[in-house]
Amino acid sequence: MTITIREVDPRAPEALACLQRYYAELDARFDGGFDVTLSADPEALQMMPPLGSFLIAAREGRDLGCVGLKGDGTVIGEVKRLWVSPEARGAGLARRLMDALEDRACGLGISVLRLDTNSALPEAVGLYRNSGWREIPRFNSDPYPDVFFEKAVRQTG
Repeated sequence: MTITIREVDPRAPEALACLQRYYAELDARFDGGFDVTLSADPEALQMMPPLGSFLIAAREGRDLGCVGLKGDGTVIGEVKRLWVSPEARGAGLARRLMDALEDRACGLGISVLRLDTNSALPEAVGLYRNSGWREIPRFNSDPYPDVFFEKAVRQTG
């Protein structure tokens, strides 16, 4: 079965459906739950060209994961809302989404990516540590993350 990754408007119904599943999972996994209104949630326009991107991975018409790239017009972008459906975990989909997002960042002129995560998501922390990301000091005031990473985007051409 073929996985497709496509760029969508982060306000589109399929994007919002993925994000709602992501938020519900965070709410279940975080001590004290998760409230997106307390999080540093990016504006949709920051995750749309020419500033950023929002990607959805699907198989046979079923959306199985998403990731956002928040841009501000500088060479630094931020990865937001990486999520893979529990039914699709273990097949490398998160890494494929991250690779596609890095390619998209390069195309938008972004050369450094940052992200934050929570230690209650050990599979995410492990993915980043094993994918060339390096831990850095806190770079935002979002109340939920406690682990922060940065990576130089591989330049093509």
